[in-house]
Amino acid sequence: MKSWHHHKPIKVPTHARRGGKLGLAELVAMRVGGMIGGGIFSVLGLAVQLAGNAAPLSFLIGGLIAIAGGYSYIKLALAFRDDGASFTYLLRAFPGHPRIAGIEGWTVIMGYVGTLALYAYTFGAYGAELLGGGHDRLLRVLLSLAVLAFFLVVNLRGARSSGMAEDLVVYAKIILLSVFGAIGLTQVSASRLTPLMDKGIGGVLLGGALIFVAFEGFQLITNAIDEMRAPERNVSRGIYLSIVLTTLIYVTLALVAVGTLSESNLLAAGEYALAVVATPILGAGGRVLVGIAALMATSSAVNATVFGASHMTAVMAERRMMPSLLGRRSTAGLPAAAMVSIITLGSIFTVLGSLEVIASFSSMTFLLVSIAVSVANLRLAAKTHSHRAWILAGLTLMSATVVTLVIYLATHEPRQLLVIALIYVATTTLAWPFTGSAASS
Repeated sequence: MKSWHHHKPIKVPTHARRGGKLGLAELVAMRVGGMIGGGIFSVLGLAVQLAGNAAPLSFLIGGLIAIAGGYSYIKLALAFRDDGASFTYLLRAFPGHPRIAGIEGWTVIMGYVGTLALYAYTFGAYGAELLGGGHDRLLRVLLSLAVLAFFLVVNLRGARSSGMAEDLVVYAKIILLSVFGAIGLTQVSASRLTPLMDKGIGGVLLGGALIFVAFEGFQLITNAIDEMRAPERNVSRGIYLSIVLTTLIYVTLALVAVGTLSESNLLAAGEYALAVVATPILGAGGRVLVGIAALMATSSAVNATVFGASHMTAVMAERRMMPSLLGRRSTAGLPAAAMVSIITLGSIFTVLGSLEVIASFSSMTFLLVSIAVSVANLRLAAKTHSHRAWILAGLTLMSATVVTLVIYLATHEPRQLLVIALIYVATTTLAWPFTGSAASS
């Protein structure tokens, strides 16, 4: 049987490196910029719909869930520095059952397809709104497909964004949203925030579950462990600081939203609620600026997701855990087949799926992945020097969140739950023969 204990690490590139080691400031900027890659721009309206005036608390809960999952990523990354992807942790935890890790790896890829669809959907929504066709579905779809096609060509040509340009986009959107939030806080009306729990504590927890996709990306710090300075300190600091800063920005923006506009106006705006929030605060110019920030954020997120997910897919295919076709590379060494496949799936999901389905699927997927990583850490706690109580506390929180989301979908959106279940069944069915082949090789 082939050994799965020592293998080439999977690196999901997160940044165009400029040489040298990455410091804490770079790590935090990269991950804050990555997490604000489109989530807040599209899921704000969903949070308000579910949690009402307590929408800021939903984002706070989302941050707490991310911290709970981050603990295990940190411990595993520091213990097994040659491993850079969540499914390799499961290979370590279940060495005699590579099928468990293989199916999880397939699920991660499908999660990336979901986030790719979310970013493209958001790009199309804000692009259509800026062009005056905010409720024109055809225009939204065309713009969504256009941004996916554009970055497919960019990645197939092997063009990588320069480190300076990438940093400028990251810093620009962080500064813009921070300034917008600070100004918006001065115009918040306390009367709009009462009663705080107008939709109950269940709505708050449900909101946190549904918008968890807005925190996806924090774990990718672990993939750069070989390129960072003082990883013993900076892995944990980078993950926790990026989650805390992102949560502060999200909570602030949600507070500004519910404190300045009525729920009916926010829900009517749908996926471009944040642009509508900016209008009474900064005028028409503010609406345009937020729209531009959304286009920048989603564009960079689409590019990074295509690049990272395609490379991970190709490496899994080279290990015979996916069809060998997906491991084919261009003459320049680029995973061309994987790129085309991921863009194709993302395009289908973007066209056929609603924002709610895409957000629900993506959030649930990365919650389940975080649970799987935590289980791996629990099994390897002696090697990772982890506190089992912390792992169990995180598992309890994440499991309760998943159960809450499933109950809500089963009760209110059974078709959405059915679609999500079918995606998981299809993913497992497709993964089964390849992971079995890997197990016997």
